[in-house]
Amino acid sequence: MSFGKWIGASLGWSFGGPIGAIIGLALGSFVDSLSSGKGFTIGQGDSERGSTQQRPNYRSQQQRRAQTTSGDFEVSLLILASVVIKADGVQDQRELDFVRNQFVSMYGKERANNAFKLFKGISSQTVPLRQVCSQIQQMMDHASRLQLMHFLFGIAKADEMVTEDEERTIFTIAGYLGISSRDYNSIKAMFYNSSDNAYKILEITKTVTVVEIKKAYRTMAKKYHPDKVAHLGEEHRKGAEEKFKQIQKAYEQLQKERGF
Repeated sequence: MSFGKWIGASLGWSFGGPIGAIIGLALGSFVDSLSSGKGFTIGQGDSERGSTQQRPNYRSQQQRRAQTTSGDFEVSLLILASVVIKADGVQDQRELDFVRNQFVSMYGKERANNAFKLFKGISSQTVPLRQVCSQIQQMMDHASRLQLMHFLFGIAKADEMVTEDEERTIFTIAGYLGISSRDYNSIKAMFYNSSDNAYKILEITKTVTVVEIKKAYRTMAKKYHPDKVAHLGEEHRKGAEEKFKQIQKAYEQLQKERGF
């Protein structure tokens, strides 16, 4: 699939508002860099979607959340990933490789290559983080936003250490995305090793009873079940399995500790 057709096929609600502006600049940068005389065209039937008149106004859709597509998730992820990678002032190659490898794993090499053509244009910009996250929060369902958070921590941990700047940035993103502190701390705990991580992952404290642990496990297993992001495509359902496994692992650890 050519880059132009990939863009046309991938974008839904994200081709409007502040995200649309970022994509527009990134595409403009890509077009300017073309050395051939063939130009750049969006896939058949999609050029109208990309025009000014046809772009969806996300502000007019605040009262209803559109179905998030794989492409919308992908673009949102690229933008937020560019912010996290630059959070500590250094674009670590290991973090870039992590993003690329994850995209190859989810989408295949061709689509991943297209994504990184766009990523290059995005990463050169200063992202209006609050506005971008506001658009994502308004348009993306909760389960998909949790999936975004898990991926961002994975990027930050790709160089074996989450810096204070990276953690602060992800915390800020979580707030703008409407992610609760309990959800944030649960996902964060999946990337750290500490004596109370299992409790944090299940969003409980060490003082809870066995009955409460079992209840918490059922609640979290339902919240993080891969089927929650099935609408994003099988590639994202598989990615969500990692979070689900962490929930199971935390519960099994507490079963051993408490002897039930």
